[in-house]
Amino acid sequence: MPTLAPVVRVVDDDSSFRVAICRLLRAAGYRVREYASAGEFLMTDSAEEPGCILLDLRMPGPSGLDLQESLAKREPSLPIIFLTAHGDVPLSVRAMKGGAADFLAKPVLRGELLAAIDSALTKDAAQRAARSELLSLRSCYDALSPREREVLQYVVAGRLNKQIASVLGTSERTVKAHRARVMEKMRASSVADLVRASDRLLGSAASGEPRPGSA
Repeated sequence: MPTLAPVVRVVDDDSSFRVAICRLLRAAGYRVREYASAGEFLMTDSAEEPGCILLDLRMPGPSGLDLQESLAKREPSLPIIFLTAHGDVPLSVRAMKGGAADFLAKPVLRGELLAAIDSALTKDAAQRAARSELLSLRSCYDALSPREREVLQYVVAGRLNKQIASVLGTSERTVKAHRARVMEKMRASSVADLVRASDRLLGSAASGEPRPGSA
């Protein structure tokens, strides 16, 4: 399946500015979509396509900060670059604490804007790659049997096969068989790979997903 080219979403109620920015971005080779309000964006856009958001701070209806707060609850989330003529220090601090990729003032230099967009797109690509990796790890973990999950727990804790066999009340040969299946299902070539996968799963923020060590 071909990878979709990223889309720069421009959300600004100033139509003349929006048209000018979109023209500049298209000339620079970006795919662009434009929205006249935060509400229009929320009703029509999907974060499934990679990219970023170029967002005005103050607009009629929901503000840029309101949109940022709403989008923070979505998965995947898109990096946001605020671009505004009404910025001040408290608002910029609030935006950055909310996870904004950048905060730029109008008028903005072409080079500064394109650099911020490239940085945001790189961030989005990294986030999507990490999310894809996590989903793959969860799928592998889901394929483990309850006993294989127990064996995984003890392997990543550094237990030897004979120690695991003693704890589980089984033979070392059986533990070796379980361990081999764990390595295969988790697509791990070494114990270090298993440890990294376990840490990645345990460190994920998703709720309700099975975690290593749970039966």
